[in-house]
Amino acid sequence: MPTYDPQENLAALRNRLKANNDLLVVCYCAQWCDTCGQYRHDFSALAERHPQHVFIWVDIEEQPELLGDEDVENFPTLLLQKGESNLFFGTQLPYIGHLEKLLDRLDDLAGVGSTVGPPPLRPLLEKA
Repeated sequence: MPTYDPQENLAALRNRLKANNDLLVVCYCAQWCDTCGQYRHDFSALAERHPQHVFIWVDIEEQPELLGDEDVENFPTLLLQKGESNLFFGTQLPYIGHLEKLLDRLDDLAGVGSTVGPPPLRPLLEKA
């Protein structure tokens, strides 16, 4: 599955979100960030290997409303969200293996649900 960028393919992303309640795997970055540019390629490759999840790339300077009241201080900052629950929100080192390990441990994260991080992303994308 592709990585969705709300700036470029919001309609396709909305269609995908209507069809299911899959895990959202969101990377918050910035266009000017060299680290983000390198990480984006690996993030997209990981999306291809995990078509059961919805991978979303958000440029925080172009769409800050997709963060709610949260601030991003380092890149990449990742969000794993299922329904209205944030399973993970935080900065990681820019090695895709770290995100892969989180995805492998989803069962461990499922009961964690947290209010830390952005509000549910689906309604925010409907307003974007």
